[in-house]
Formats: sequence, structure tokens, C-alpha cells
Amino acid sequence: MDYIVDSLENAYQEFVIAATDVLEAKETSSAQNTLAIEAALEAFKYKWELFKVACDQAEDFVESMKQRIGSELLMDEASGPVTRKSGQIGPTGLPHINGVRLQHMFKSVRRLLTELQHGSVATEGNGTPASSTHSHPSTPFDGRFSED
Repeated sequence: MDYIVDSLENAYQEFVIAATDVLEAKETSSAQNTLAIEAALEAFKYKWELFKVACDQAEDFVESMKQRIGSELLMDEASGPVTRKSGQIGPTGLPHINGVRLQHMFKSVRRLLTELQHGSVATEGNGTPASSTHSHPSTPFDGRFSED
């Protein structure tokens, strides 16, 4: 994370310096269009692009951390305290589930969503996706999941 922050700070500082260079070039050339102004503007555009890339990288990092923290919190909430046994009713009235089982369910849902988005899920006669009743070849079948 320090690398992301340092990168963003450096890009910002270079961007500000490039903006200052443009203003100084305009001031020293009495606002005439000179090669110095054009060079300063080109450097400014380049530093602006680098700053935008650094901002995008920082934003991507923050988003990935938000998703990671959210997933961890969901896993903690779903699996409950370590002292509880799987299937025991918790304070929410719902049985706690195993964290590994929850991960398998997330992966199955993501796979089905991907297939649905690409239109590759064939439907059975009752209108449900055919792949929901069969295991995916790359995902081992887990008999603990019940088909609802």
C-alpha cells in the first residue's frame, strides 16, 4: 500500500511541477508562443497522463481492498465464532455455515453468472439452467450442497 501512496504522491508532485513550468515559460516569453512553452505544455500533458494512471491504480487498489474486506467480513459472519458447531442456530436465527463451503458457493454463483452473461447456459425443460444441476468439469462435485 505504501508503494501506491508514494507513487500517487510522486505523480502529483511531478504534475504540479510541470504546471509551474508552463506558467514560468509563459511568463518569461511574454505570452508569445515559443518552443519553450510548447515543450512545457507537452511535459505537462505527459505528467497529467501519468497522474491519471497513478490515480486509477490507487482506485483499483482501494476497490480490491474493499472487496477483500467485504468478503472476509461475510466469511466471518457466515462461519460464526469458532466455538459453534456447523449447523447450530446463531443469533440471527440462521444456521452458521462453513467458510470453505461458502467459498464454493460463491465460485459456483460467479461461474453461473459468467455463463449466463455469455449465453452459454442451456435450459432444461422446466426452465432452470441445465448447468445448475450438473457439476462443472473444472469444479469438483460437493454433495453437501442441496439443490433448492
